[in-house]
Amino acid sequence: MPRITENAIRELAQFKGEDAPVTSCYLDVDGRRFLRHQDYELELDRLLRQGRAKANGTASVQEDLRRIEEFVKGDFDRKRVRGLAMFSCEAHGLWEVIPLPVPVRSQLVINHTPYVAQLESVVNEYKPFGVLLADKQRARMFVFELGELADKSELFEQLPRHDDDGGVWRKDHVNQHAAEMAHQHLRHAADVAFHVFQEQGFDRLIIGAPDEIANELERDLHPYLRERVVARISVPIGASDSDISQAALEVEAKVERQKEAEVVDRLRSAVGSGRRGVAGLGPVLQALVERRADWLLVSQGFEAPGWRCDACDYIGTVGRKCPVCQAEMHQVDDVVEEAIEEALRQSCRVEICVDNADLDVLGRIGALLRY
Repeated sequence: MPRITENAIRELAQFKGEDAPVTSCYLDVDGRRFLRHQDYELELDRLLRQGRAKANGTASVQEDLRRIEEFVKGDFDRKRVRGLAMFSCEAHGLWEVIPLPVPVRSQLVINHTPYVAQLESVVNEYKPFGVLLADKQRARMFVFELGELADKSELFEQLPRHDDDGGVWRKDHVNQHAAEMAHQHLRHAADVAFHVFQEQGFDRLIIGAPDEIANELERDLHPYLRERVVARISVPIGASDSDISQAALEVEAKVERQKEAEVVDRLRSAVGSGRRGVAGLGPVLQALVERRADWLLVSQGFEAPGWRCDACDYIGTVGRKCPVCQAEMHQVDDVVEEAIEEALRQSCRVEICVDNADLDVLGRIGALLRY
């Protein structure tokens, strides 16, 4: 399954339908909820009915909906797929299907640009991360992408036993030799981790090792990896892949919530001091219009109606005349999505925050500013 990156989402967000709108469709096909094809096809039919009503006879959108229906009902390979993100604009040759190993909220949006908010939320929540487990003889390196095991490497180096050396080796020599071999093994484990990082790439690293070797293992890591270490876990090196995955994902979720909390704290301080921070929908949209935003923070699931000007790309909460160019604006169902797309086009960082009460109090949206 291809990796979904922040850059890929930014590139998708740059697409704009000049002569016809873009149809974006997210469909939950999670086999744990929809056992048969017919089950999620009923959900698709509901979305398509909504889309045809919104299309108002637009030929390009009608073709988009046909494409989506044909793909979903064409018995696509559902193996490892729990969600679909589909983007179509027949008039401009856009057709992109992104299978996801995580569920999505079924949703169909017809807009001038692809609706990427859910993709952005997925990428924020499931960043690629590595897990390195080690003891004195074994090492196991895992990479998880979108919550799934994407790569696994294993290393085993038997420590010397000296059972049949005829007593030539004294006990202290045996212990010293075993210690040297264990040190060498940890260096090899660190090399394996760096090789996997070069091949796969990941944003964070979690370490699992006995206390007596954990610090040494971390010291042996390449500097690129040491700066990515975010936590340690207590998981036996012989644990099953599923147990390791569960433990690592729990830690990763805590790390992600902590990171979000730190950014929201920065926002609160900036807003409180009146410098380089704004909160609330109106001020954030204005900052994006003025291209002053550096980091956009949005509470997961936040939506609000608003207005957009096609002539100058102004977005705001009040219509109908554009305050910048005086053109007629059109109403949009979700101006928060417009804000996310605009932030991505401006190369802003975007953080979708999960269950953060402090951000909710600030109006569920905020921005750290460049100036």
